[in-house]
Amino acid sequence: MAHIVKHITVVPSYKDFVDIVLSRTQRKTPTVVHKHYKISRIRDFYMRKVKFTQQTFHDKLSLIISEFPIISNLHPFYATLMNVLYNTDHYKLALGGINKARQLIDDCAKDHVKLLKYGDSLYRCKCLKRAALGRMVTIMKGQAKNLLYLEEIRQHINRLPTIDPNTRTLLITGFPNVGKSSFINKISRADVEVQPYAFTTKSLYVGHTDYKYLRWQVIDTPGILDHPIEERNSIEMQAVAALIHIRAVVLYIVDISEQCGHTLEEQLALYKNIKPSFSNRPILIVINKIDIVKPDELSEDKKRVLVDFQSEGEPVLEMSTLTEDGVIAVKTEACERLLAFRVEQKMKSNKMATVSNRLHVAIPKKRDDKDRPPCIPQSILKKKNAMDVDKVGRKLEREIEQEMGDDYTLDLRKTWLLPNDNEKYDVIPEIWQGKNVADFIDPEIMEKLEELEKEEEARDEAHYYSMSESEEDEETRDMRKTARKIREKRKIITIESGEKRRVEKSRMPRAVKRSRSVAQLETELEDLGVDIPKDKSSHYLRAKSRSSSRPPLKRKCTEYEAAEARSKSRTPRDRSGLRDNTMIKKVKKIAKKAQKPRNHQAKKGEGDRVILNMKPKHLFSGKRKAGKTDRR
Repeated sequence: MAHIVKHITVVPSYKDFVDIVLSRTQRKTPTVVHKHYKISRIRDFYMRKVKFTQQTFHDKLSLIISEFPIISNLHPFYATLMNVLYNTDHYKLALGGINKARQLIDDCAKDHVKLLKYGDSLYRCKCLKRAALGRMVTIMKGQAKNLLYLEEIRQHINRLPTIDPNTRTLLITGFPNVGKSSFINKISRADVEVQPYAFTTKSLYVGHTDYKYLRWQVIDTPGILDHPIEERNSIEMQAVAALIHIRAVVLYIVDISEQCGHTLEEQLALYKNIKPSFSNRPILIVINKIDIVKPDELSEDKKRVLVDFQSEGEPVLEMSTLTEDGVIAVKTEACERLLAFRVEQKMKSNKMATVSNRLHVAIPKKRDDKDRPPCIPQSILKKKNAMDVDKVGRKLEREIEQEMGDDYTLDLRKTWLLPNDNEKYDVIPEIWQGKNVADFIDPEIMEKLEELEKEEEARDEAHYYSMSESEEDEETRDMRKTARKIREKRKIITIESGEKRRVEKSRMPRAVKRSRSVAQLETELEDLGVDIPKDKSSHYLRAKSRSSSRPPLKRKCTEYEAAEARSKSRTPRDRSGLRDNTMIKKVKKIAKKAQKPRNHQAKKGEGDRVILNMKPKHLFSGKRKAGKTDRR
């Protein structure tokens, strides 16, 4: 069933539903209303808000209604199963409630949009919007239980197995704990829980198997107890729904050992009770657990019950799901009977008559009584006989491995097709960089290595490598001295060449500080014969006192005087064409004003943090507290 209603989205609870819709409304239609807006603009804004909320509710409720299956459109098997599991009346009431809520929300939005057209103030429009949203939420509050019920149904539907009621099906039924689940596990890829107590299988399980390159589904039904339909629980009613509405071959399994807790007489009575449900379907009676008790070992009363089973006119087969005796035979017989039944049903249909009228099967007549067997050339017959002999005489590699055991090694070269069979086990040359590696391998390398090792051992025993300097001969000592001198000479040459390569940096001579005072200068001049006057009126002393005295402070000149001081022949650029100082000041003021917007534009960049206008207050006012929100 899950394949029909696979894409049902999650049905949220009432609170989640309202939160989703209202938060989406607030996000998609943020409140941007200012005092200077016209009333028509304010009305349009709040009308849009109400319409958006209504449309969101409408879309979500329509999605729920459209995705849940309609009982009347389902296959009778699914319709009966839903009635067993969920009670169809409650299911229809829940969907009807959701549909009614959708209509009420649409009507509510229409009424409040009409009233908003006559809103004469911002306050009136805001109150109407709040009333509209509040009524919509109240309507959804009444559907809280329906939403929870539909969510439970959605979860249960997704857990149901995928059953195709029109495909080739094997339907397994019988008392609880007679071996139905064990049988489906043996013949299909299903993995049904098997336990030694009744009602282990609580729902329909589906497995799939193959027969004659066709796909077959195997349905394991919960055990059915022998009592009236009114007294059966939902687990048993699932099996009844499957029996009535699925076109399949029915395998009624009987526990011959009576370990299921029911006697053969009770199992026969159950078979007769549910047989009317199998009208127009092939039936097989399967006796299970013959590994415990065989039919020949039963008492006379029990044998009479088996005879009664056989007298029902249906084939009776034997099997054991523990030892797998007869399991494949039961599967084959069931599939063959269903295929024959389906062909027979198609032959009886009206379509077959229209097709058969257009078909003509031509059967050629013999010309004479002479027998004309098929002619096969002798060469073809020889090849065929040779292939048959090869198949009989040739051993498989697996058989050889089993015969040899641990001594077996896989030999792939024996099957090589070469002109000369003696070359199969020749060494294959290994080529590396265009050369054969085998050409560079000494075949006697291991022998030479052994000789070298023996020679090394002999030297170690003779203490050949532990000779001291005192035991060295005169020639070796001279050689060591000469090597030592060569190393010292090489070091000296290296140091000298490094000194030559080093470049001396040019150094400037350090300036000598002059330490000559005025008194020294006078003394030197007197020694040279120069007379220095001593009176205060002399020009020498006047020059000395003027140089030692403090210079007077200079007065700051104005821009106008500085410009005049710079050049009297040409007017400065910022003053050209201007009449007087008043005009100059005015022009400079205008230039500064014109420069401001250009500076703002120039400042803009990745690091700009200037906010020229602080209008969006709600972005900077922090978390909203409980209270008025008139500013919004």
